[in-house]
Amino acid sequence: MSHPSRPPSWTWIPAAGAALFLGVPLVAMGLATDWANFLGLITSESSRAALLLSIKTATASTVVCLVLGVPLALVLSRSGSRFLNALRPLLLLPLVLPPVVGGMALLATFGRRGLIGQHLEALGVSIAFSTIAVVMAQVFVSLPFLVLTLEGALRSAGQQFENIAATLGASPTIVLFRVTLPLVLPGLAAGAILSFARALGEFGATITFAGSLQGITRTLPLEIYLQREVDPNAAIALSMLLVVLAAFVMYTVHRSQGVRE
Repeated sequence: MSHPSRPPSWTWIPAAGAALFLGVPLVAMGLATDWANFLGLITSESSRAALLLSIKTATASTVVCLVLGVPLALVLSRSGSRFLNALRPLLLLPLVLPPVVGGMALLATFGRRGLIGQHLEALGVSIAFSTIAVVMAQVFVSLPFLVLTLEGALRSAGQQFENIAATLGASPTIVLFRVTLPLVLPGLAAGAILSFARALGEFGATITFAGSLQGITRTLPLEIYLQREVDPNAAIALSMLLVVLAAFVMYTVHRSQGVRE
């Protein structure tokens, strides 16, 4: 059995620096947390409302990402179209865009005077600054995570088993649900979990497109931002809560990646 080669000795120095840079702030925040009153700080009425809204909208946005992202990843990975290859960077652009820019783009599209929003307003439908707007903002920033993860899994899996199933008479839909998706299930799970985590922590696009209305659009990141001004201890406690949730998500992704390997 082959063993992975050892990295050069000097790489341990910058690696240690990177680990300290990433880890020490989290430790510092943990030390600054008022653990004696932690439960009370994270269970205030506004905090509970924000947490509940975050979980509901993040779950809804993850479902939307699965419905839209699985077909998109499948088309991108299986189609040889030059047009799609050229369009791919645009579709994944939200990965590198500042979230507030995503919020502005959604506002320009679905706002009351937006490209589509003005016509919806004429029909009595208002999207901006609503709970639906929160879900849309979360989908906009998290959908590329699922698409990129699943697309990589689909390319790695190849098409051998799909071709065999097709030669045996299976329709494309049966091949998709009976062969393709089971093969890439760990990658699909990892993409869905990453999308949920990204949606749960979304701030910029949400506050730009949906605003901050308690119980309607004020998610947990927005609550943390507001609490920072009035109750720093509550802001730190809620931040630690998000850290714990994020750590659980990363552990789950790591486990799913291990299963795939």
